[in-house]
Amino acid sequence: MTDEEQILLGGNKSGSHILLNPAMANRHGLITGATGTGKTVTLQVLAESFSRLGVPVFSADVKGDLSGIASPGKSHPKIQERLDHMGITEHSHEGCPTLFWDIEGKTGHPVRSTVSEMGPVLLANILELNDTQTGILHVAFSLADDQGLLLLDLKDLRSTLNWLADNRKELAREYGNIASQSVSAIQRKLLVLKESGGDLFFGEPALNIEDFMHVDFSGRGVISLLDASSLYSNPRVYTTFLLWLLSELMEDLPERGDAPLPKLVFFFDEAHLIFDNAPKSLIDRITQVIRLIRSKGVGIFFVSQYPNDIPDEILGQLGCRIQHGLRAFTPKDQKAVKVAAQTFRQNPEIDTETTITELGLGEALVSTLDPKGRPTMVDWCLMAPPHSQIGPIPDDLKTKLMARSPIKGRYDTLVDRESAYELLTKREEELHRKRQEAVAELEREKAAAKEEKKRNRSSGRQRQSILESTLKSIGRSVGSQIGRSLVRGILGSLIGKRR
Repeated sequence: MTDEEQILLGGNKSGSHILLNPAMANRHGLITGATGTGKTVTLQVLAESFSRLGVPVFSADVKGDLSGIASPGKSHPKIQERLDHMGITEHSHEGCPTLFWDIEGKTGHPVRSTVSEMGPVLLANILELNDTQTGILHVAFSLADDQGLLLLDLKDLRSTLNWLADNRKELAREYGNIASQSVSAIQRKLLVLKESGGDLFFGEPALNIEDFMHVDFSGRGVISLLDASSLYSNPRVYTTFLLWLLSELMEDLPERGDAPLPKLVFFFDEAHLIFDNAPKSLIDRITQVIRLIRSKGVGIFFVSQYPNDIPDEILGQLGCRIQHGLRAFTPKDQKAVKVAAQTFRQNPEIDTETTITELGLGEALVSTLDPKGRPTMVDWCLMAPPHSQIGPIPDDLKTKLMARSPIKGRYDTLVDRESAYELLTKREEELHRKRQEAVAELEREKAAAKEEKKRNRSSGRQRQSILESTLKSIGRSVGSQIGRSLVRGILGSLIGKRR
């Protein structure tokens, strides 16, 4: 493979190029370093490099800095200094094809999932449910899945929970005990989620994951940027959304195995938020997805301050390591530096631990994978400059790019089709009508009983049985199949979704 077919990360102290083999991108990667040491620009260089190779990229734009990737860069003495160090005489200034996304639909295309597609595992993480409440949520999803009930938005889930609470005695035999207090607690947390704007994410049209997999007319991979500036203030929603995307990729993409290029590269910025306070059961599932998604051709890069922000089970699966500077001012910082140094394959010519604390802006320690998948020895690297603009683009330019978007209008209008809320409402109305008819019939029989005492005793008991059987039919009516059963994957997302 020639240098042109690989990704230029930068140059070492002798000026030799340090390259990343794109065929190894599905072995995943890690970008770490203190704030202000160049992590975002490194992410930008990687993203635009994959794009030039024809690989689509997804990244959350937490600080709003990455939008510049859509616009050509400009000459600068610092950029020229880096190019001279690496012996590069030609460096084009160009932007990348970019799609902008935003859950609120203000600065990009709206992004939505349905409650059914999100699944109980990730939704419990958003709502911060305890074990008992999580169990009740799983029951609600099991009931909906068994019935083929689509939970499209939060009102669908609320109606299903209400149905559970109202019919908990009849459902207990099949689904176990359903505590009304736990149902009420979940309902309150759903209300908090709605009040904080979380309900904007749930509804239709739901995101088609294929819209993250575009290649433009020139063969360049399209970069999808999610405006996460507002999501970042709600870390649970932010991280759960990214995990949902990962789950969708895992369930929707076919097996691909190793290939010269990945199918998609996915950047988890501020990755520590994913694992902070996450239950072990969720981390175990994430670990499993990270391990298996490699065969789907998806490369994942985690971006955070310290390597130990990432659980060891996942850290051991990350092949490419780019470590920017860390400052060892406190005992905690010193420990983090030592851990960071230990994650590299050591180079006898470099004191890794000391070098990490001395790295300047745009400098890094780098280890990649060779063609056989073995980690290379750590090396000092002056990171390559991006071809695109460093920093955000103006709002008016983003508006123009949005107007030319190939998916313009696809997600703009919210659709509310018949789903669990409407079906359960109809069912409840039908049962209410039957109750009224049964009660009216009993009243007529009681009136007739005054005229004929003997008939009152026999028929009255018969009509009372009709009333009782009608009231008890609530639980049995839940068992009548509405649609086909739904099946879920590792992180609880739907397999073979109905749209």
